[in-house]
Amino acid sequence: MDTWLMILIGAVIVFIGYRAMSPEIVVKSISTDDLKPELKKKNKQFIDVRTPAEFKTNRIKEFKNIPLNELSGRIGELDATKETYVICQSGMRSSKAASILKKKGFDHVINVRGGMGSYRP
Repeated sequence: MDTWLMILIGAVIVFIGYRAMSPEIVVKSISTDDLKPELKKKNKQFIDVRTPAEFKTNRIKEFKNIPLNELSGRIGELDATKETYVICQSGMRSSKAASILKKKGFDHVINVRGGMGSYRP
């Protein structure tokens, strides 16, 4: 019993150490209201990671549809030097997509909080 307790404590310590040492991916986020003036600016890219059916039903014209499940395979379509705004329906998939982009070397990634569910033109 004591051996298992020591192993468990050791595993917890290793896990805490790993989490403390691993770099945290920080992604900036903005509201849909803050997004509106950004849509008019040049030299930015806008990615909608919803499914094609969702995108077809309701979209913002400046956004390009690259579904989350295709993002890693289509990374070459994007410019890592541009400020990149990512949106989905609620903000969950776009948050995941933003993390993927950051890991792939995109420095300026912004997640749109609330997604299309809170966007009002």
